[in-house]
Amino acid sequence: MSRLLRTALVQQKGFGDYKTVTAATCEKIRQAVQKGAKLVVLQELHTGPYFCQTEATDQFDRAEAIPGGASCQLFGDLAKELGVVLVTSLFERRAPGLYHNTAVVFEADGSIAGIYRKMHIPDDPGFYEKFYFTPGDLGFKPIETSVGKLGILICWDQWYPEAARLMALAGAEILIYPTAIGWDPADNDDEKQRQRDSWILAQRAHGISNGLPVVAVNRVGYEPSPDKHATGIDFWGSSFVSGPQGELLAEAAIDTEELLIVDIDLTRSEDVRRIWPFLRDRRIDAYQDILRRYID
Repeated sequence: MSRLLRTALVQQKGFGDYKTVTAATCEKIRQAVQKGAKLVVLQELHTGPYFCQTEATDQFDRAEAIPGGASCQLFGDLAKELGVVLVTSLFERRAPGLYHNTAVVFEADGSIAGIYRKMHIPDDPGFYEKFYFTPGDLGFKPIETSVGKLGILICWDQWYPEAARLMALAGAEILIYPTAIGWDPADNDDEKQRQRDSWILAQRAHGISNGLPVVAVNRVGYEPSPDKHATGIDFWGSSFVSGPQGELLAEAAIDTEELLIVDIDLTRSEDVRRIWPFLRDRRIDAYQDILRRYID
């Protein structure tokens, strides 16, 4: 028998003040639950603009305690009110001078089911995350919820097959990637297409290699940079869900906000892994060099 999980992806523009952005997000979550969603996934750092385009110490004022911060209160209360499992993405203030990019999963009763701290931290023009975020220290452990074991990873994590594999080996039933990725507006169309295609293909491949569905939720829309000499970021949306053979189940637009609703059959992973038993055939006796930075 199939085990369908109605899942909602909230693809949203994030440029604005906290109150305005979170109010819009909460309205989208309500709409998703009205459509029958039992799991709602939000994009990376969804409570405001993507502030990592520049390095500025006053941006640390955006960080919140987990638990205890305003966003935990807001989204925990909403999850309880609506009876929905909610995957959020927050800027965590763990201690003075110690901050993380953290996914917080709320159970349908409003409690925190678990958190995941982003492990891989980029440092590229327009994405100066190493200035803000300490790498995660919780490892790759699925978060157990009433709708299943969620393998939460965040944005830059999506390029690392090791992260997806370890989540799968720990029993994740679905891979979930809250994301903030986009183009430099100065890039030509061919380069933009290559980047977007690579992003989608890499994540679908993680699903195939591990026999798992994938949920990727990206920001959308142009966000200017505080640096007047920089071009800003045009977030390319394209949030999607793929199945355990990489099949696309749903895909959002490139340039508009969208509430994507899809039924994910969690039993298909068992069927697919029986015909493609990649986990069975892994040569765990021969992978020791994976722990080396480079093999000279």
